[in-house]
Amino acid sequence: MNCKPNRTHWTGRHAARGFTLIELLLVLVILGILAAIVVPKFAGRTEQARQAAALTQISSFSTALDAFEVDNGYYPKGRNGLMELVQQSRDAQSWHGPYVKEVPKDPWGNDYIYECPGRHNPSSYDLSSMGPDLRAGTDDDITNWQQQKK
Repeated sequence: MNCKPNRTHWTGRHAARGFTLIELLLVLVILGILAAIVVPKFAGRTEQARQAAALTQISSFSTALDAFEVDNGYYPKGRNGLMELVQQSRDAQSWHGPYVKEVPKDPWGNDYIYECPGRHNPSSYDLSSMGPDLRAGTDDDITNWQQQKK
């Protein structure tokens, strides 16, 4: 009994055989199906990450604004109040800042909307991002007053 493998099986015309067109197309279809399943899941995670980043930035602003209020006895007034966290205004006599290094844009590249006194928080301020649709006052806005509802 001979236990050696038959080498003639792997030589000759079988060794030069490649993939057929149908086999290649089948592999491409399978890859396309996998991509159609996986890509949308990752796309949704990107938007979730942006929303979480906006909430984190609003929380950081809230901490800095509270520190400003403790030092000065009031929150920065007007729509440009966030700039008072970086640069001292004439009215802020007890300013111990900067309270933040810079005022960043939201994750969608827009300015945060700051109002003091706020319409939703009349005793303090409203702080929001327009969110993914880039329009203020819509359901996808990320705000400091929605956080208080939760």
